[in-house]
Amino acid sequence: MSKKVLLIEDDLTLSEMIVSFLKAYGFDALGFSDPKEALETLFSKKESFDIVVLDLMLPGMDGFDVAKIIKSRIDIPIIISSARTDIGNKIYGYDLGADDYLDKPYEPRELVLRIDAVLRRYGRQNTFTVSDFTIDEANKSVMMDGYPIDLTRIEFDIFLLLLKNRNKNLSRDQIIGSLGLDDETKHRTIDMHISNLRQKIGDDAKEPRYIKSVWGIGYKFTG
Repeated sequence: MSKKVLLIEDDLTLSEMIVSFLKAYGFDALGFSDPKEALETLFSKKESFDIVVLDLMLPGMDGFDVAKIIKSRIDIPIIISSARTDIGNKIYGYDLGADDYLDKPYEPRELVLRIDAVLRRYGRQNTFTVSDFTIDEANKSVMMDGYPIDLTRIEFDIFLLLLKNRNKNLSRDQIIGSLGLDDETKHRTIDMHISNLRQKIGDDAKEPRYIKSVWGIGYKFTG
């Protein structure tokens, strides 16, 4: 599956060129000139991105502020692409959590190389093991005892949330809120996803080993 890049760049000509170039190298790229629209898409859960390429000089919002918002909400690598090449801006960008800082102007091929390098590093950093499961956050994949588990995106997000809160009770409302799901999402929808998760990991609903029901509250991972 091709990696998906969210490009936030207000120079439309440059944006179109970069998107076209990235697609030629096998990436699925989507460009935005409006940072607010880009953030809405990134957080909407309707699109799943692997990395953000972020310009700093944007209309209505500074790129550093965009980086702050992204890093406060989700765990995704960011490459800052900017004509602000002084060391102070670079240090600040890295302090905010940027994974790389690419000076403009640059050859598009260099951006491809930087993206590949960041995703490789990020993939290693975001693979961890809990109980019988190995989770690769960057690729949204789960292995159980060395075998892949085929989870939908929402199943993966719920499972990851439970794993990261091991032995903690999570209410259905907490799950809905933490994953940024629509407020209209019903509790029974969460129950359905949990039921599907249990089936895929071989967890007996009556005597679960991994995902236990907490009466009157929700669920917790205890494996």
